[in-house]
Parts: sequence; structure tokens; C-alpha cells
Amino acid sequence: MRFRAVAFMILAAILFQTSGLAQDLPSFEDLRAALSTVVAEENGGFGLYMWATVIDRDGVVTAVAFSGEHRGDQWPGSRVISAQKANTANAFSLPGLALSTANLFTAVQPGGSLFGLQHSNPVDTEVAYRGPSHNIGIVNDPMVGGKIGGVNVFGGGLALYATDGTLVGAIGVSGDSSCADHNIAWKVRSALDLDNVPGGVSPTGDDNIVYDITDGVSASGWGHPECATGATEIANNLPTTHP
Repeated sequence: MRFRAVAFMILAAILFQTSGLAQDLPSFEDLRAALSTVVAEENGGFGLYMWATVIDRDGVVTAVAFSGEHRGDQWPGSRVISAQKANTANAFSLPGLALSTANLFTAVQPGGSLFGLQHSNPVDTEVAYRGPSHNIGIVNDPMVGGKIGGVNVFGGGLALYATDGTLVGAIGVSGDSSCADHNIAWKVRSALDLDNVPGGVSPTGDDNIVYDITDGVSASGWGHPECATGATEIANNLPTTHP
């Protein structure tokens, strides 16, 4: 039984890497390289190592990577959170409208128009925690080939749009403050050339994080709490520095 499960995961990974849809998505090597490069930059957080997960439009995990030397160099819990963020951005973005996980924060609060959304589409724990630990975060991470599910409503998840504007999936990043997570995800998406966003709810017409909460109220209804001044400044400049 264990052999058959392992064989299935390997076969699934091969099929996803060779499918037409997967061709528009980054390989494990490209994801890890982009993540490692961006994490080394100033992102307004604590400067911690990060996890990143990519899923396709059907919600199937295609790659999982970390930026440290070993899997324990990042918060272990952030691996599944990164997958949740990817699933959320994919699940609630459309060909003509991108919503980042950061954009959903205000709407899911008590009294918000999407209150309860964070409890829908639960993580599939059999996908999240299956397989040997020594394969976590490498090319054959046990999540690859599975539908992870999950909803996360703070910064770090972004939909992925190919050069022709096709919505091909999403990326989730986790391991630092939620504000730094968003900045890192945005930069990684830009480095992978999957940031051809058609439109969004931010003031710049994209899916950038919105910092407009005053006394607990978001002026736009799409606001996210600020984490640190540095992270806010970096985020506000992202449409210019990484358009």
C-alpha cells in the first residue's frame, strides 16, 4: 500500500510537470531560485526564511520550496499556510479580477460581507501531512499532485497570470510577517513573469495589499492591518518597483 502511494505521487508529479497547464507554471528549481533571491532582499519583515507553494488552476499543488538550507530553517507550520494562501488566491480570483489573500482580510471579519469564508474549503490533511518528512520542500514534496484546499485571509497569496493574461494558478508564501509575506510573494511572482494581472480592488487597479484601516474600519472594504512602516512603504511602491 505504501509503495503504491509513493508511486502515485511520483507519477502525478511527472504528469503535472508535462501537462500544458504546468508549462505556464514555474518548475521547482525556478520557484526555489526566485524565492531565495527575493528573501535576501529587504522586504519589511524579520528577514526570516520562507516557504512557497504553487498550485494550478484546478487547485493541484505543482511545486513546494523553501529558501533556507534545511527544511527546519523555516517555520514548519508555514509550509501548509503557504499552500492555503495559494489555494485561496486561486479560488477567489477570476480571469478578469485578481484578489490577493490580503484583500480578503476585512471582508471576513465579523459583520463583513464575506464573514465565514475562512472556514470554507478546509485543508485536506491527508494531502498536507502525507509522505516522508525528508521529502518536504524538495522537488517531490508529498503535497505535489494533491488538491490541498484551505482558505487564508492575510498577506502572502497571489493569483498567477501568464503573459497572455491567462489565469494559470496561484502562489502562496509564508514564514515572516503577513505584510512581508505579501511583498515577497509579489516580487517572486514578478521574477517568474506571472504577474500580468488584469485588474483588482487596490487603488492601483491590481491585487496589491491595501492599507486603509483606521480605528478598525477599512475605507475601501479591502484593507489589511499594517505590520511595520518599512513593509508598508515597500508594498505601496510595488506597482512601480515591480510592475
